[in-house]
Amino acid sequence: MAGPRHDPSLYRDRDSVPVRRALVSVSDKTGLVDLAAALAEAGAEIVSTGSTAATIRDAGFDVTDVAAVTGVAEMLDGRVKTLHPNIHGGLLADLRLEDHEGQLEHLGIEPFELVVVNLYPFVETVASGAIGDDVVEQIDIGGPAMVRAAAKNHANVAIVVSPESYPAIISAVREGGTSLSQRRELAARAFAHTAAYDAAVASWFAEGTLIDEGDLPEHLTIQAERLATLRYGENSHQRGAIYTRAGGHGIAQATQLQGKEMSYNNYVDADAALRAAYDMVLPAVAIIKHANPCGIATTAPNALDPIASAHLRAHECDPVSAYGGVIAANGTVTLKMAENLKDIFTEVIVAPSFEPAALEVFKAKKNLRLLQLPEDWQQERMDVRLVSGGLLLQDADRFPDDIESVAKNWELVSGERPSDEEMTNLIFAWKACRAVKSNAIVLAKDNATVGVGMGQVNRVDSCRLAVERAGDRATGSVAASDAFFPFADGAQVLIDAGIKAIVQPGGSVRDEEVVDAARKAGVTMFFTGERHFFH
Repeated sequence: MAGPRHDPSLYRDRDSVPVRRALVSVSDKTGLVDLAAALAEAGAEIVSTGSTAATIRDAGFDVTDVAAVTGVAEMLDGRVKTLHPNIHGGLLADLRLEDHEGQLEHLGIEPFELVVVNLYPFVETVASGAIGDDVVEQIDIGGPAMVRAAAKNHANVAIVVSPESYPAIISAVREGGTSLSQRRELAARAFAHTAAYDAAVASWFAEGTLIDEGDLPEHLTIQAERLATLRYGENSHQRGAIYTRAGGHGIAQATQLQGKEMSYNNYVDADAALRAAYDMVLPAVAIIKHANPCGIATTAPNALDPIASAHLRAHECDPVSAYGGVIAANGTVTLKMAENLKDIFTEVIVAPSFEPAALEVFKAKKNLRLLQLPEDWQQERMDVRLVSGGLLLQDADRFPDDIESVAKNWELVSGERPSDEEMTNLIFAWKACRAVKSNAIVLAKDNATVGVGMGQVNRVDSCRLAVERAGDRATGSVAASDAFFPFADGAQVLIDAGIKAIVQPGGSVRDEEVVDAARKAGVTMFFTGERHFFH
């Protein structure tokens, strides 16, 4: 038989709940004084802790210290302050039940109608580079306990975890109380907040132990907050939104300086463009269309404006496909680059910064979206991809910082060892190849792509496509293949087009046939021993 607390007849309706007593304990003091002023104006008692209480008191408002409620001073360097029945009884009592009301009266515990808590800055502490005990001490215990208790008891208590919610709460306090729908919405936000916090803590422990030891975590929790609802997803009949992860430093954290609202596809292409541009050390630009490069280039030697030079060279690879493309630069976008783009239809430009004069030029292109990367932007260490019923996790495919030294150990299987200039071009092509969807073939000359073959279901077609797009520029260029040639036919397409050097992973059962074709043509060929599939 169900106990009395499950009998619906015993519950009394509580839609509007006036705030007579509030528990406030925050690490982020933004808007705190305004909130305290509204509570004081409404005659609510404010119970608080430590620096929060001091801030409210310094602003001229009365505060009851938590220690006065619990009868016990905080202990263990502040690790124990609010973990007490006099606090949690006031948070969890369901005042729709006469029995709960009676128990509080018997025990001399007063209820709370509002709890305002934000947690220790754990994520910010980790991001600052702190390690060990300095991070551990920012793992909040009492805060999440209060948040979860108040959220569970949302029928009676409003829980606020962010200053963003203060204006609505201040209005509710002044209008006589919080509504049930408001409290339920706040509870949902609260549980999402503590879930994200716990996920960040769990990830820190996992990253500091399992991943660094070579194992992937047994349990993986990913929490994200919605940044914006997009007009639609990949297509107009699909819903879409972008979410940010705590501690993220990527495209989701970029600042939009101008232009139309970003679309789902804009974000995908911008991220792909960054992947391509930031693989290069020299000033570089990548132009992306449908997640594939239609041009990647570094600056020309001795260029007066390196980033503008890189853009022009990338654009020359495939001007037709660059129409309506997404551009990423790994350096400041200059006035010269902006002027070069005046007559080129572009969807998005993403870069670490923009010269003020460049921004003035771009103002004439009101629909052009400009994204400025966060100062701490960095490539992800891990890749995550959803599949039906689960997800895949892998190390991100990254090139070592000493790729030039690594290239010295590539296996020369055909032809003569190339000059330093040709070797630089082979390394460039190998890097660029990683940004191209498999099967990927890249033709390059003077550290710029001249032909790209991507996304074909066989490598021969990718070779043909790259050669076709390069045209006469194929002659004398170098080529990179993201995986081995299963037959000699693909390599032969490149050889017949006049390619003078090829870099590929090797590893096919027919490697000797492929190498023999290169040898007969006097074409240099390297095996890297490592492939770069990109699906």
